Amino acid sequence: MTPMKKSTKSKPNTAFKEKQHVVYPLQGVGEILSIEERDFQSEKLLYYVIYLDVSDMTVMVPVNKAEELGIRPIVPKKESERALKLISEDYEPVPADWKMRYQMNLDLLKQGSVIDIATVVRTLYHRSKIKELPILERKLFDNALRLLVDEISFSFKMQKNAVETMIFDRLEAEAARRAAAEKADEAKLKETEQDDDLMGEFDE
Repeated sequence: MTPMKKSTKSKPNTAFKEKQHVVYPLQGVGEILSIEERDFQSEKLLYYVIYLDVSDMTVMVPVNKAEELGIRPIVPKKESERALKLISEDYEPVPADWKMRYQMNLDLLKQGSVIDIATVVRTLYHRSKIKELPILERKLFDNALRLLVDEISFSFKMQKNAVETMIFDRLEAEAARRAAAEKADEAKLKETEQDDDLMGEFDE
């Protein structure tokens, strides 16, 4: 007698798997709790059920929309190191108009790469050293910082508070370097002006 085969349900072929951590743009790191089939408008669709720890919220994302929504894996350690290197580097001046600046940085956060997020953190941190940020920009900075800390902590397998300290250490080191460079430039300019005044006296 041929033994009966046990009925097994095949696992769906999806880009992400159960228990995998992923990044949801503007939301942070989440864990895929399950992949479930649900009825939607007379169709059966697959959904990722994702738990977002930072907001203590569970969301359902259609599998076929995940890429469109920008959901992606946690970056490898090397990419996180690139993001940390970026926030330690010099940067281009940003628009003085805060509304233009806000939209530019919001668009970067929506794109959702760890480099884009680090760029927003760097830009708004150094802008805040020049002038206090408007409320909306301050919220945008806090959100970008949270997203960056969240992902790098998973990438490095480090505690979030340690990652945040590391980020601020790098930001503050760059701010101090720029301040020293500006002070040196001012001193050099003043010295040049004094030399010009002396030359003017000799000419007289």
